[in-house]
Amino acid sequence: MAMTEPGWELYRSFLAVAREGSLSAAARMLGMTQPSVGRHIRQLEVALGVALFTRSPRGLALTELGDELAAHAQSMDAASAALRRAASGSRQDVRGVVRISCSDVVGAEVLPPMLVTLRKRYPGIVIELSPSNRVEDLLRKDADIAVRMVRPTQGALVARRVGSIPLGLYAHRRYLKAHGRPQKVGELAQHAIIGFDHETPALRAIRHRLPFGREHFALRTDSDLTQLAALRAGFGIGVCQCAIARRDRQLERLLPDAFELELDTWLVMHEDLRTSHRVRAVYDHLFAALKNYVGGGAGTEA
Repeated sequence: MAMTEPGWELYRSFLAVAREGSLSAAARMLGMTQPSVGRHIRQLEVALGVALFTRSPRGLALTELGDELAAHAQSMDAASAALRRAASGSRQDVRGVVRISCSDVVGAEVLPPMLVTLRKRYPGIVIELSPSNRVEDLLRKDADIAVRMVRPTQGALVARRVGSIPLGLYAHRRYLKAHGRPQKVGELAQHAIIGFDHETPALRAIRHRLPFGREHFALRTDSDLTQLAALRAGFGIGVCQCAIARRDRQLERLLPDAFELELDTWLVMHEDLRTSHRVRAVYDHLFAALKNYVGGGAGTEA
């Protein structure tokens, strides 16, 4: 007897429970009733012939096989979202939904003014902004466009180099008044340094050029926005994009001759989206705006 192919709604409920950890939380997220979500899980388990969850003191936990299937369900969810974005506007119209992936600090500090001018030019475009230091998979269509700080290597992606964003060491005037200004790199060890907790691919690319490591940090966080907030609050000395620091007169640059980094910046999209008018319009707008933000350097396709 042939097994009936489970419908997407069953997988959607499965993924919601996997993410939320309980039937009630998944039901709230999906706008469904708890019994309906529970029924979907039972139907999916029967159709697949496997147990997907076990009960634990903290709720429902994925079984080993359930965890493996969740990765495939996430791919299905990404494909479903990509289908909805594609259906939101025809390839001829400059309207519809475009999803942009970028780092936290780029999403909060760099892109918003660029999106204002984009909105004026293309009011029919709806932007889904996904700020996260987790690199979303463009091949899987998790996003349409990504701002990356490392050069993509996948052949199916269209990548244009925007340029290099200059980084410098900065501190708030309040911190410098209380703790003094370091005159050379060796004196940084005497100060409160703000830095990362775990290394990202972008950090690994410049790690050898940093004059300090994780063991020197008085504040460790993987959130770029938290680092920036701590810098602005006067907690200590940290690395900041020069263009962002210039907006705040209370932030002062330290040791410019001894410490300067450049963050390579790329704008990326899947090659299948070249002919999408709405995606191409956003891509071209962002490239020009980011290139202006970086402060020069020709973009080249790779």
